Amino acid sequence: MELRPLTRAGERFVAIAEQHLDAFRARAREHDENGTFATDNFVDLKESGAVAAFVPEELGGLGLGSIHDWAVGLERIARADASTAIALNMHLGISRTIATGWQAAVARGEPSAAAGSEGMLRAIVSGDLVICATATEPGTDFLRPLTTAKSTPEGFTIDGRKIFVTLSPVANLMAMNVRVSSSEGDQIGFAFIPIDSPGIEPQDDWDALGMRASGSQSVLIRGCKVAEGSIQIAGPWGRWSAGLLMGRTLGNLTLVGAFLGIAERARELAVAAARTQEKPKYDGAIGQAAGVQHLLGEIDIDLAAARCVLSRTAAELDAVLAAHTATPIPLELAHECMRDYQCAKWTVNQNAMKIVSHAMDICGGGAFMSGHELSRLYRDVRAGPFMQPFSPTEAREYIGRVALAAYPDG
Repeated sequence: MELRPLTRAGERFVAIAEQHLDAFRARAREHDENGTFATDNFVDLKESGAVAAFVPEELGGLGLGSIHDWAVGLERIARADASTAIALNMHLGISRTIATGWQAAVARGEPSAAAGSEGMLRAIVSGDLVICATATEPGTDFLRPLTTAKSTPEGFTIDGRKIFVTLSPVANLMAMNVRVSSSEGDQIGFAFIPIDSPGIEPQDDWDALGMRASGSQSVLIRGCKVAEGSIQIAGPWGRWSAGLLMGRTLGNLTLVGAFLGIAERARELAVAAARTQEKPKYDGAIGQAAGVQHLLGEIDIDLAAARCVLSRTAAELDAVLAAHTATPIPLELAHECMRDYQCAKWTVNQNAMKIVSHAMDICGGGAFMSGHELSRLYRDVRAGPFMQPFSPTEAREYIGRVALAAYPDG
């Protein structure tokens, strides 16, 4: 029941992901122990073309278009190093947005509008452009950024602090949400800023329980000046729009694939231990014990459910996108897509945490030692519920409101 790609471009992306697994797994322990960003993994991902997955083929990329296959590729990478999987996801989310913008401009016959995006896409292919994204700040949420963009005669001045800026140690460009004041009230804007701009101050302070190789440091923004065209207005501050809902759904459903990948790897380790770990009590491998067999049965049941809900949700999202290539997605449908993502997130995260825990039970006390791979998986998988939106304290209320068609404004 292993997830498989559904498109030709997806097959290429997943095959590339799989070729990196041995090298990434070999490096993972050192990066985890030292809390260092997996720079060497991104050198490999550039060389293999994985970072250019969403770049159209005519511009030198893989031409990936499927959300389903994006999630499958990340699931494979997470079997070796989930930190690298979630970091790559940040770049792929923004590069997909650039690629769809380029394709739309070409379809409209607007070469000047397409030119800027084409330059960025070709830079991604050459490995000269890596993009990180950040929407997280302490004490607030995605719809209510406290980082401000104040209008000046020359453009905007940005001030604030972003946290969990995954991938930032090697990124050239940072995309972030900001609060923009206007005559129509406060708006949510998105700014694209070179990370070496004056006023951008990476803090090198990432020291977390898990995902320690993801480079998710905080970044201070103090008096950073940007041109007016560097900020795109997305809607009123504090309120959902169809575009914001779909953007968060598309970029975050695929993150769920990383936590499925952790569960897949935990199962592999549990099965290997059951077959090879011996005890005199059993006069052979521990897999002869009924308790071990029952736990393996629970692992496979939970894994089957996680695989199915993620695959189905991602395939349905592909279908929604395909049906609305020429028409806007209605707000109600966008909420339903977000609801489906929340259901998948909840199911996969909860099941993945159980699977890793059961795998540790099978492997025994050795899995509690920091040098055991399951120790890292146990810490990494716990990051899943913190991925926004929504937290476990908010998700079920949101899902219930959508079920009642009582769609929340924000």
